[in-house]
Amino acid sequence: MKTKHDILELSNETIKLGFIESERYFECLACGREVEKGLVYKEGETFYEARRFIENHIARSHGSVFEFLLGLDKKVTGLSDHQIELLKRFYKGFSDQQIQQELKIGSTSTVRNHRFALKEKERQARIFMTLMELMREHESEKPRYVQPHATATMVDDRYKVTIEENDEILKKYFPEGLEGQLSTFKMKEKCKLVVLRHIARRIEPGRIYSEKEINELLQTVFNDHVTIRRYLIEYGFLDRKPDCSAYWLLSKEENTGRTPQF
Repeated sequence: MKTKHDILELSNETIKLGFIESERYFECLACGREVEKGLVYKEGETFYEARRFIENHIARSHGSVFEFLLGLDKKVTGLSDHQIELLKRFYKGFSDQQIQQELKIGSTSTVRNHRFALKEKERQARIFMTLMELMREHESEKPRYVQPHATATMVDDRYKVTIEENDEILKKYFPEGLEGQLSTFKMKEKCKLVVLRHIARRIEPGRIYSEKEINELLQTVFNDHVTIRRYLIEYGFLDRKPDCSAYWLLSKEENTGRTPQF
């Protein structure tokens, strides 16, 4: 019986142990044998608790975790036959001369070169592992969305704009810089929201503007100031008196029913 787990999906710590620990069992990675926690197991004349017993089982039945791992398919280990034979002897503590004589390869310097090459492979593997972890962390990061303004009249998919998207839209429609003029207002609704939010920052909070004053301010942004003014009101950035004699930047308090004092 073999374990049902994919060894390549396990952590290094678990692989080194040679067994998986669950709530109730210790499971051998090599053969899938399960040993229930809380029980005592007899081996010869000695009794062992579950964890020690599974460790003994691995040594008795599979030699060691090292030997078990070396015996895995080459597609899993990525090792050649020659590298496997070298690693077996390195693990047992053979000298370079002993390995050279057993495997009949070159000279002792050839064996030393193999040791160096394997250590170099280990260092490269560490960098590769770190790169993959960083890539996964980056992929799992949630998009950072620009928060809808507190006075938004209705929050929908138009407001799903990431910080990166927001910057790109402003760069596109304010080609002369963020303090410059808007190039066009013919754009998607999501883009209009971004542009209007930026324009609203030019309106002084708490100040009451006459119709002439708000028109003059908006004309510095875009020649069709009437359209911009209308959309600012529609999107909940700007408010006005019914007779259009006064305009002001809508605040959170006003959106909950309070009105500014004139």
